[in-house]
Amino acid sequence: MNLPAPEELCRRAEEALVRCGADIGAAGGSLVARTPVTGTDLRAVRASSPDDVAEAISAAHEAFLAWRSVPAPQRGAVVRRLGQLLTEHKHDLAELVTLEAGKIPSEARGEVQEMIDICEFAVGLSRQLYGRTMASERPGHRLMETWHPLGVVGVISAFNFPVAVWSWNTAIALVCGDTVVWKPSEKTPLTAIACDALLAQAAHDLGAPAGLHALVQGSVEVGEQLVDDARVALLSATGSVRMGRAVGPRVAARFGKSLLELGGNNGAVVAPSADLDLAVRGIVFSAAGTAGQRCTSLRRLIVHSSIADEVTHRISSAYRTLKVGNPFDDGVLVGPLVDEQAFNAMRTALDKARADGGTVVCGGERRGAENSAYYVSPALVRMPAQTSVVQEETFAPILYVLTYDTFDQAIAMHNEVPQGLSSSIFTTDQREAERFLAADGSDCGIANVNIGTSGAEIGGAFGGEKDTGGGRESGSDAWKAYMRRATNTVNYSDQLPLAQGVEFT
Repeated sequence: MNLPAPEELCRRAEEALVRCGADIGAAGGSLVARTPVTGTDLRAVRASSPDDVAEAISAAHEAFLAWRSVPAPQRGAVVRRLGQLLTEHKHDLAELVTLEAGKIPSEARGEVQEMIDICEFAVGLSRQLYGRTMASERPGHRLMETWHPLGVVGVISAFNFPVAVWSWNTAIALVCGDTVVWKPSEKTPLTAIACDALLAQAAHDLGAPAGLHALVQGSVEVGEQLVDDARVALLSATGSVRMGRAVGPRVAARFGKSLLELGGNNGAVVAPSADLDLAVRGIVFSAAGTAGQRCTSLRRLIVHSSIADEVTHRISSAYRTLKVGNPFDDGVLVGPLVDEQAFNAMRTALDKARADGGTVVCGGERRGAENSAYYVSPALVRMPAQTSVVQEETFAPILYVLTYDTFDQAIAMHNEVPQGLSSSIFTTDQREAERFLAADGSDCGIANVNIGTSGAEIGGAFGGEKDTGGGRESGSDAWKAYMRRATNTVNYSDQLPLAQGVEFT
């Protein structure tokens, strides 16, 4: 496999950081940024000490006391400036995303565009933080709700979307009047440094208070400080179900708020009436894009038995045309897995699938095993039933194919996994489409018709149910998670009637 020289990748990373305005200083530190492109180190950076984290939270809390009183449209101006800087440095950030997460440049640029889009959304939102006015049962009274800034928002993000998820939280939190302390994945520290530098520039340009945003780097202990500190009003965490089971109760124990975006074992139903040309395109991108390392990646394909052989053949034929390799090379569609642990998890899952009676139709092989990177061909596996391995989320490009005979059976199969993030159906039957979207259809937070499970737009709220955690980020009214609601009653009369007809005289 033709891979670039490690020294070349180190140079590209450093140059992108400098162009983003990051003060990278001398190389060194206990946290090592590694590139999955070659499996080699890019740069060592300093990890945050417990005192660093405590100071960051303190500074964010102090900044919040001033920031909450800044009019929301002025807060939006800072986010507008951030969006402008992201536009100017789109190539630089995308370069870092490819270097640290292994995404092909098209997907990396798409992730940065998502950041720009959420900034535009948040700027508009800064003039639309609406509350309601309700009818009071008492004469001469007005009943209404108002929304107020919440406090410090802690953000813990994952490697697979190293910049977009941060922006979803940060852009919305800032216009809502909150401040942010961010703990990125220890696998993607350089993209975080670049983002922090760009936001610092935006805040400086608009004269925002110091401490509006802080970056803390390190392993699980750094995240635990954010989880346990009572000054962190909202903890937004993206990661595994296992992580969520640890985070949720600890935040709840101190009566903090949590926003959890956890695992997704996403399924798609392919009905007999489906447009198979369209379906195959959607399925292949959803299952193989980002080397299967999206939380919305397609992992289960539930196909009507009458077309299962044809669908399997079409997908396997498409898989065999996918170019796997160096993401910087032209024509490559599938880059590397993030590390050896991801590769071992994929290999273990395929072994389990075979032991459960599954047949690997194609894929699953490691490419370029002579180097330290982990490239694999996407795997397509026919399964006789939805066994335990199918009900687990493996963060790798494995697509399990199952069959159904009745639509009720398809819905039941789709919903019987613990996770509930994203789902889709391919059909031209309106009844099936509407049933899939109905209360007794898909039980996921995202349900699509005639598109795949991945590729969500920022205008809708993103998140899922069950083991996915129930959190909502990005668009729609997800902003309400970052604010506190107050119900207000105004008496503009000269009387004092009590509610529910209570008399107290």
